[in-house]
Amino acid sequence: MFRKFIILSFILIFTTLLHSKEKIVIFHAGSLSVPFSEIEKEFETNFPQYDILRESSGSRECARKITDIKRDADIMASADYKVIDDLLIPDYADFNLLFAKNEMIIAYTDKSKFASEITSQNWHQIFLKKDVKIGHSNPNLDPCGYRAVLVTKLAERYYNHKDFFQTLLGYSDHYNNGDENKSKVIVRAKETDLLGLLETGAIDYLYIYKSVAIQHSLKYINLPKELSLADFSMKDYYKTATFKIIGKKPDSWIEIKGEPMIYGITLIKNAPNTKGAVEFIKFLLSDSGINIIEKNGQEFIKPLIIIGDKAKYQKFFSYNGDTQSK
Repeated sequence: MFRKFIILSFILIFTTLLHSKEKIVIFHAGSLSVPFSEIEKEFETNFPQYDILRESSGSRECARKITDIKRDADIMASADYKVIDDLLIPDYADFNLLFAKNEMIIAYTDKSKFASEITSQNWHQIFLKKDVKIGHSNPNLDPCGYRAVLVTKLAERYYNHKDFFQTLLGYSDHYNNGDENKSKVIVRAKETDLLGLLETGAIDYLYIYKSVAIQHSLKYINLPKELSLADFSMKDYYKTATFKIIGKKPDSWIEIKGEPMIYGITLIKNAPNTKGAVEFIKFLLSDSGINIIEKNGQEFIKPLIIIGDKAKYQKFFSYNGDTQSK
């Protein structure tokens, strides 16, 4: 009986300690799920007083959870830094820390039709073959979705493939739910929602980030620098592709232009756990955090770029690395 009492006491103490941990709520892009999961484990080992609660979705959907649904969060990390600029600053965030790069690729598996034939020069032709299905995420919710559209538009020009965009996607200057030809194109809320469809053969090819393909051991083709949205020397060329997505209000539209891919992270104003959020971002900027990001297929930005109120950033963070304003 005494032994049972001791065991129950330990369980009670452990449960009490577990529930007494301070929660840090993070909304983040789906493409950050793998590296942030690893960072979470290391962070909680080093800071056992905290319990990280992560929620992944398309970056624009992440922002709307804060702006429209008014959900509490401490941190938001976006696959496109402009989501933070456009939807969160200045009402919900003071600054935007640009911390990592990525690039667009075409992912596939051995099950994909014409898998043995596809290359970086003929993929646009294979995409139009009969019975070939492709996937991209929702442009209004996820940056990977509108980047897929922009890549398709750039490809039409780069390969001199007349009407490639209209033949494949058929969208006007924007996308509404259901606009896709479902016999050819599958759309989901975020890019990682399409991984299962690719791996089971429900789709043959997927517009996605290189880091995600690396993390999930997918086959992929690299795109030419003119299409990858990764080369800063091509920024003027990328701008020639445009598309409209839903703005701050559901009945408004904003035009986006192609540009090199940069991820952003911010501290939410009046965050429930500002202290814990600051510690997490500091850890992300440490050698441990940088190593995790880079081993998962993304290049960390050095020096760091700060958009917005740099004084507010410096108030919270004692990061000693170089920074620059944009």
